[in-house]
Amino acid sequence: MAGLYFEDLKAGMVVEHATRRTVTETDNVLFTAMTMNTAPLHLDHDYAAGTEFGRPLVNSMFTLALVVGLSVAELTQGTIVAQLGIGDVRFPAPVFVGDTVRVQTEIVEARPSESRPANGVVVFEHRAYNQRDELVCVCRRTGLMHRRPA
Repeated sequence: MAGLYFEDLKAGMVVEHATRRTVTETDNVLFTAMTMNTAPLHLDHDYAAGTEFGRPLVNSMFTLALVVGLSVAELTQGTIVAQLGIGDVRFPAPVFVGDTVRVQTEIVEARPSESRPANGVVVFEHRAYNQRDELVCVCRRTGLMHRRPA
């Protein structure tokens, strides 16, 4: 499904994204290594076994990227001009290898762009849940969106 245009995105609208994703060990190790994050909590099973979690945590930056990525096909694919920012990021529960992440997005705000009349500014609140329906990530993302062609 192609993304939605500015006119399609109304405050209060909620989208349950169809695609879900199970996180793998490869995802976590590769992302952690590629971003030079040396925290043993993500990479060292022996170390992580001694923590309150008892096993490695999935890198939260991977979780954030996955949450945004799972929303693209239904919201912004081909209709976003630019991502303007990501904020208010929270991780209320950890993600572990083997967890399946699903995302729900609420349109928090949609307004015409003051500086670019061909575009609108939309604030998306992404909420991610694991297979146990535990909230694992919340963030707000602001996008500069195309208006529907005339």
